[in-house]
Amino acid sequence: MTAVLTRRPGLARLRTARSPLHPLCLGLVGLVTAAALLAPWIVPHDPNAVDLGNALAGPSAAHPLGVDAAGRDTLSRLLLGARTSLLGPLGVVFFSTLAGLAIGMAAAWRGGWLDSVLSRSTELVFAFPGMLLAILVVSVHGEGLLAPVIALSLAYLPYVSRLTRSLVLAERARPYVSAYRVQGHSAPQICLRHVLPNIAPVVLAQSAINFGYALMDLAGLSFLGLGVPALTPDWGRMVFDGQTAVQHGYPLSAVLPCVFIVLTVVAFNVVGERWADRVARRDR
Repeated sequence: MTAVLTRRPGLARLRTARSPLHPLCLGLVGLVTAAALLAPWIVPHDPNAVDLGNALAGPSAAHPLGVDAAGRDTLSRLLLGARTSLLGPLGVVFFSTLAGLAIGMAAAWRGGWLDSVLSRSTELVFAFPGMLLAILVVSVHGEGLLAPVIALSLAYLPYVSRLTRSLVLAERARPYVSAYRVQGHSAPQICLRHVLPNIAPVVLAQSAINFGYALMDLAGLSFLGLGVPALTPDWGRMVFDGQTAVQHGYPLSAVLPCVFIVLTVVAFNVVGERWADRVARRDR
């Protein structure tokens, strides 16, 4: 994962910003989000309805995207799987951003020994691979979404805290902060009411990028059989379940969730980078 860059973008990046790629990706994010919200009401079939007599059947009028090795409708599982596949990354981004903001802001504002302790602590977490940490946690707590979300939130926290620390250090040197101090405003008031709104766009851009990576990591855990339970529709779990179909020459039930994962990750990354470019052009 890369930190959001806030330097002035070059000509190539400005041309990219004017390309149709960003609206397309923004539309894809909207479609996937709508599918996740509306899935229970728009799925054409029960996603867990097993029909072994119809296993690995190709696309048809009743099943436009075919069925998997257990005879379950692929389209229904893709739509309902969007809910689980997006809910996990949302939890990772929420907890890591909230904690990262608090740690980074405290480290930059207070400085001294507190800055050293918090910075060294986040660097230790940063040095530990997030996927390995999630695998260790899941191996202890078993299948489910909560354990990997907590583990990945801890792994993603340093990216947000380090970015927040650098942004707050820059804001502290601005005249408006000194003015509020002279007026008697407390540190929490200055940070929450004035500093936080100024750094929020950059942090949110980083969070959008982190969302895509978290989706990919959680899908990888589900593919390894360490994520959601077996009967839960999830894109990563669908790839895991589709291995048998691929071996028998029916790759559709495994390829389609892979395509959804890749497109969604790319879409969130493009939206996040575009947001960062806007902030950079605003602040130049």
